[in-house]
This record gives sequence, C-alpha cells and structure tokens, in this order.
Amino acid sequence: MQYKRILLKLSGEALMGNRQYGIDPDRLKEYAEDIKQLTDKGVEIAIVIGGGNIFRGLAGASKGMDRVQGDHMGMLATVINGLALQGALEDEGIPTRLQSAIKINEVSEPFIRRKALRHLEKGRVVIFGGGTGNPYFTTDSAAVLRAIEIKANVILKGTRVDGIYTSDPEKDSKATKFDFISFEDVLKKGLKVMDTTAFTLSQENHLPIVVFDMNTRGNLLKVVAGENIGTTVNL
Repeated sequence: MQYKRILLKLSGEALMGNRQYGIDPDRLKEYAEDIKQLTDKGVEIAIVIGGGNIFRGLAGASKGMDRVQGDHMGMLATVINGLALQGALEDEGIPTRLQSAIKINEVSEPFIRRKALRHLEKGRVVIFGGGTGNPYFTTDSAAVLRAIEIKANVILKGTRVDGIYTSDPEKDSKATKFDFISFEDVLKKGLKVMDTTAFTLSQENHLPIVVFDMNTRGNLLKVVAGENIGTTVNL
C-alpha cells in the first residue's frame, strides 16, 4: 500500500445514491465493503462526511436563515451521516468510532486527538462528525484540519467525477483530465478542488489531495495501492 494512514472525505450528497435526499442503504453498504478492503490490508482510515444530503447551512442562509444557526444544523447533519456510516461499517465487522466536534455524548465521543490516534493504531476506523465545531467552516476544512492533526499521509476526496478537469466534464465535452497537478497550478487556473481555506491549509502543510470517483467499485483500494486513479494534487 502506498498510503498507511488516510483521511477519506465523502460528500453528504454521495450517500443519497439515486435518491433526491437522505441516505441510500445500498450506497452505504457499497462504501463499507470498499473500506473493508483497506482495513483488511492494515490501512488506517479516518473519515469526514459532509451533510448536504440533509441540510446545508449556506443554502439556509441564502433563504434568510441565520448563518450561524444554519451551520450548526449542517454540523448535526454530518453526525447523522456519521452514525449511518458507522452502522454500515460495523455490519461489515469493522470496529468503528464516531467522534464529534460538537459534544453529543449519548451518540459519539468528543473529538480528542490522542484518543483518535489510539483508535487508528488499534485498527479502528474513526469518523469525524460535527465539522470543525465552528460556523463558517466547511467540511472540506474539517477534513484537512483533522488530516493534519492525525498525521495522515493523504486526503482522498471521493466524488462522482473521476478527477480534476480543465472545466466541468458534465457540461463541457472537450474538458480534459489532469493526472497530476500542483497546488499552484490549481490556483492559477481557478480550478475547484476544495474551498479556498481548506485548499490553502493543505498546501501550507504539504498534504497531497487525490480526487477520484468513489462510486466505481474498487477505486478506493486502487488509489491507496498507488495506481493512477483520479487526479493527485501535490507540491
């Protein structure tokens, strides 16, 4: 395996499958099976999931809702998704811990860095819910922050697109894919990988990002094994 410890970033929308909202149990099961392929090989895995399948704070704010309140609702949505994924992973026999940046002691542990590291060392998958615990920060920022804190080797951003393109491949048939690209070139070309705060934090800490299609079965294992899947962003 090329990477020993990874931070897997999943969007909330990815959990919807073909639904319009909510969580698709079949998609959850597929993700859990793909993650089990890694745990069976001794890869240490931490996961951050968005909450867009349930609620987006920014979307609520655009319709007149208080932004801080909306963001807190979004953070709770990520905990719901984390609980769902935890259940799916445990159904596959994978020991899993959910840690939340917002204290909800009845359903999750509080985020404690040393405890998270210990779980990873013992082979448990750690799901980080609740974002950063602060409004105005996305789950992309939470993913990069947690990856740095746990000393992950890489951030794997699982999406429905198989990498970074010169333009939106779903809208532009002439869009071409990058196999490798530098942080600097992403910024120069104005490409959208993560929000600016998260992307800059990753760049400053020399933490590579791999953007790949999570919905193609087996891709996750291929990425961690070092195959040229998706797009790698590095220095």
